[in-house]
Amino acid sequence: MNCTRHIQFPITSICIAPHQCQCKRKLCIDCQYEHGVDIRYTVPTHRFQEMVLKQIKESKIDQNSDFTEQRKNFLMILSQTENMLKKIWQQLQESIKKIYDTIETQDESYLKIMNTNFNPTDLSNTDLEILVQIVQGKTLNEWKAQKDSYLQKLQKIKDCLEKEIKASNGKLKKEIKEKSQLNEMKSQSSFNLKQFTYQIIQANSIKQQESCWAIAVNKDCSIVATVCNTLIKIYEFKQGILKLNQILNQHQSEVTILNFMKQSNQLISADSGSILIWSYNYNSWICSQIIKGYSDCFRCIILNNNEDLFISSSNDNTIKFWVKKNEWTCQQIITDHSSCVHQLSLNKSQNQVISCGNDKLILVIEQQLPQKNWIVKQKIKIDCQGCRLCFINDNLFTFQPMSGNLMYVYEMSSASQQFYKSKDTIINQGNEVFVLFPQQFIKQKQLLMNKHDKYVHLIRYTENAEFKVEQSIQFGTNYLFGQLSDDGEYLITWDEQSYQIQIRRFKEI
Repeated sequence: MNCTRHIQFPITSICIAPHQCQCKRKLCIDCQYEHGVDIRYTVPTHRFQEMVLKQIKESKIDQNSDFTEQRKNFLMILSQTENMLKKIWQQLQESIKKIYDTIETQDESYLKIMNTNFNPTDLSNTDLEILVQIVQGKTLNEWKAQKDSYLQKLQKIKDCLEKEIKASNGKLKKEIKEKSQLNEMKSQSSFNLKQFTYQIIQANSIKQQESCWAIAVNKDCSIVATVCNTLIKIYEFKQGILKLNQILNQHQSEVTILNFMKQSNQLISADSGSILIWSYNYNSWICSQIIKGYSDCFRCIILNNNEDLFISSSNDNTIKFWVKKNEWTCQQIITDHSSCVHQLSLNKSQNQVISCGNDKLILVIEQQLPQKNWIVKQKIKIDCQGCRLCFINDNLFTFQPMSGNLMYVYEMSSASQQFYKSKDTIINQGNEVFVLFPQQFIKQKQLLMNKHDKYVHLIRYTENAEFKVEQSIQFGTNYLFGQLSDDGEYLITWDEQSYQIQIRRFKEI
């Protein structure tokens, strides 16, 4: 088959690079020259077929003995559990019936005496003694006490049974819901999530020579905030066009973090020692609180959904939890990291935070109820320094080492409730220097954005719970910062090579 771009040449190789291939992966000799991809990512056509067959063969997908055995054992356990529950239920039913029958029989014996005419002189000595005990009140009091004791115990059994059934039912429903959500995701055809690209709108780029270490987009994508050294520029954002509205100038050093709140018109910014809270009033942004007294550069700030808590990390090796009272105040400090902490991520249930930094450690921090304090639940030792991580769901997160060509994936074990490294995703080879461009997951598009060295990777979380690199944008410099809008429609970046704030728009292909 000949190349569609260079019709005089046959297709001789296939591109296997982790990117959106401009040549549709079919390469002739001219395509290979223009392609600009490392030669190790181009495979001769005959070798490609061999590689596919080898991978399928090595996966041993046709060897189902473990699958069959596990399925058989699972069905056997379900059957055994059903029989055991039936037996327990039958024994419990018989025991309860026996107690109630005993109570009923004893009550009827006393009622029979009450409804029968008798002559005490005609009774046996034994029967007469029973009646004397009744007259003295001893027998009836003892029986009443014993009967009350039986009824109290039965009530406790009933309450305990209801509690256990409710707890088991809730746990089972949760498990079934999680499995059904997984099945629902897996049942979706891969064609429901089409291939895509982020296309640059070159005419809408804005020149900026000064460093832009952070970019933020508000909840409805109508406002964009960007850093310009110590200044914050506020833009109106409409149909992919930025229009400058206001410049905020109250920071004393270079701004490293910008974060819009979703529930209110507020903005959080941070520099090397201060956090500023901005409020939108009377058509302008006004600083409503300045938090000072911290000498090290802030690296990350995240907010919970209720926006009554934000969490910060910085170069002083700490993670701080801030709560809103009359003003924002620091409620708790985690000091388990031994080096600067680069990124934080909060899970969907809002009860776990993960962190990474230069000390080759990932912390899993969990909120304890009802006190609402946070404790380190797990310390994951890794073989490298880390600069980025992000929860995908409560049971899955991704982690980006500072060097190499892999992104790590961690899953939670259902047995131990601990996270473990389950797989890798291949990206570009590189060494990270700048860490202020956080990973970001857009749920509605099942899309993860991950910056590594000179590249921004747009990665699809597939129906098979895999991570597939759909597009890799090369910027020619690792001095690169940016943000996706909450709906994933826009990617806004600034880099040192172009010295431009660039806007790219999502487009399915």
